[in-house]
Amino acid sequence: MKKLLAIFTFALLSGCAGLTGLIPSFWDDNQSHRIISVRLDIERLDCKAAQKPQVIKIRDDLAWFRLYSESKGGRQADVIALTAPMTDTVEDWYKRVSLESHKDNAIYCDLKKRVLTEQSTRAAKAVLGRF
Repeated sequence: MKKLLAIFTFALLSGCAGLTGLIPSFWDDNQSHRIISVRLDIERLDCKAAQKPQVIKIRDDLAWFRLYSESKGGRQADVIALTAPMTDTVEDWYKRVSLESHKDNAIYCDLKKRVLTEQSTRAAKAVLGRF
């Protein structure tokens, strides 16, 4: 009987450990504030103005979000994964505007702004929707 209880306890604990990847991280005021800052940066993008400083602002806010989430520890992989597509989009754009051979392109900027708007809206809903 003791062996059965030990096996049952081990199985129960092992099963619960597998669920931790399915449980989302909890609400965090700082993450919520920063993800809205990212959305605001994107909403205020002016494709007729110099793009590099605007892209750097978005890039810095995303880096802050990632570094804060990593530093907080615990189950933060879910929110870091939410912002990964935005980070990839912004990094590509940053590389482009950093090249001296590329001038600001309003059409390219508008396309990136549309993509980032969609990505940031999804990420913000997920980050703000936690309990």
